Amino acid sequence: MVNIVTATQRHIEGVAHLFDLYRQFYECDPDLELATRFIATRIRNNESTIFLAEREDSSAMGFVQLYPSFCSVEAVKILILHDLFVESSYRRSGIGEALMKRATAHARECGALRIDLLTAKTNEPGQALYERLGYQKVLRDFFAYSLQVSAAGAGPR
Repeated sequence: MVNIVTATQRHIEGVAHLFDLYRQFYECDPDLELATRFIATRIRNNESTIFLAEREDSSAMGFVQLYPSFCSVEAVKILILHDLFVESSYRRSGIGEALMKRATAHARECGALRIDLLTAKTNEPGQALYERLGYQKVLRDFFAYSLQVSAAGAGPR
């Protein structure tokens, strides 16, 4: 049995563990302290919404993290889905889909027009899930750019 809950202070340890594994999936070095600090700050400052998939014994199985944002061109609220992760032993069990559906319900509840996300070109399982749930690849005349403005870890957390 899977329970999807909104992560609070009491969930930080479980989410941080999964977040550390998520970062490793994207080839970052393990750093549970950094993961814990990052997740604790997001929750404490109400800067993101994190939904956590838990077993009946409250052990963490997966999470999705959404950040509120806006689309200036359309003049609407949107959500940025930055992180979706399911621990490897629970993959292919519907947890990722359940988390994504909860994220969609949350978007509707908070009045967002849409959810935007980026994923690695190599993340074929994630792409298959997104497309199965109705997400459309956005192929437009845009490029993604990024500018690092401070040393890693030096900025606000």
